[in-house]
Amino acid sequence: MDTRPSRSRRRFNLALAGAASAAALAPVSLVRAQARALKVGVLLPTSGFQGFIGQSCKKGSDLAPEVLKAMLGVDVELMNADTETNVDVARTRAERLIQEGAHVLVGPFDSGAAAAIAQVAEQRGVPFVINIAAAPQITEQGYKFVFRNFPTAPELVTNGLALIGDLFQATNTAPRTAVYMHVNDTFGQANTRAIQAILPRLTQLPFKVVDTIAYDPAARDLTVEVSRARASKADFVLLVSRLNDAILLRREMVKQRWNPMGLVSPGSPGMYEKQYYTTLGKLSEHAISNVPWYDPKAELTAVVERAFKARNRDDELMFHALNVGFTFEAVMVAADAFKRAGSTDPNALADAIRATDIAKRMMLGGPIRFNAKGQVEGNRSACIQNLNMRPTVVLPAAAAEAKPVFPMPGYRPA
Repeated sequence: MDTRPSRSRRRFNLALAGAASAAALAPVSLVRAQARALKVGVLLPTSGFQGFIGQSCKKGSDLAPEVLKAMLGVDVELMNADTETNVDVARTRAERLIQEGAHVLVGPFDSGAAAAIAQVAEQRGVPFVINIAAAPQITEQGYKFVFRNFPTAPELVTNGLALIGDLFQATNTAPRTAVYMHVNDTFGQANTRAIQAILPRLTQLPFKVVDTIAYDPAARDLTVEVSRARASKADFVLLVSRLNDAILLRREMVKQRWNPMGLVSPGSPGMYEKQYYTTLGKLSEHAISNVPWYDPKAELTAVVERAFKARNRDDELMFHALNVGFTFEAVMVAADAFKRAGSTDPNALADAIRATDIAKRMMLGGPIRFNAKGQVEGNRSACIQNLNMRPTVVLPAAAAEAKPVFPMPGYRPA
């Protein structure tokens, strides 16, 4: 009996082998261009000392595929990776996501991690859309595949300090001194340089910084730092923090019975996060954060809020507004570019991202348009005060939900 394959079968096998060989030898960009869904590698610190904030950001990416499918008619597939609040891990996870087929990267909340991922993205020629990270040098390297829809530290601080002036005017107060306390990571150092450069030029602000105190955001004890701040006899605390350290600092202030006029951030996370309220209870009240915020009246906000509530029935968007808003918008930028490019080819995607023009957005500010450096300009901040255990817009007056309270109740002059 002849067991040799038939002529037609041999032809089929040869054709199949040829197709396999062609696929193996085809450029990665060609294989990706044929993909029907956009694979988005989402890098966030969902563990480590920034874990709560990373998990908050993830709520924004998790709801994006469903919302963007309805909005844009495109399919988005998420590939999640935990950076573990570690720069080296962020770099290796970015490499791995690209190897596993991610067409675009999104994340990572932290400036140090963002700088590391940006190097990987640029070397590998894969677009990277930053959700939250303020260190200005990230978009000053001449990168072609790195894009950021978040204010740089100078813009963040300029907006935040201006709102401090508005706060003093609205409350008819004139503090003369401040103690500046800040985390010593990439974000904190970038904000410190911005404050040192910008504050002296704002002659309308009545206060001077009498002491500057840096500390590790992963610190477990701030006794010495708070004791030194208290000894400065400053009228209020100007604070650039993260979440865990903001909680630790507030507890230590109570322990040392130090009651300055207030805790005011010119643009940093921590004091408006849900975990801050949950952990501190009433001690969270009256802290002020001047930060980029969402527009509660925007059409897109209502859409995102419905999707958020469907996924998080026992939670509220207001406690995750900045994290969810900018993370969702980062994925939206990628999906919008995918739709316009009609391809997942990295160069086509990068070109499409550069041409982004999204007017209907969730966050306060002008349209999402990237300048030649890959930076969106014109994001705006609001003065958010913790009132009745919720983040409340108190300035600008046109968007205010309540009037600001300053000094904090219980204030005792030094």
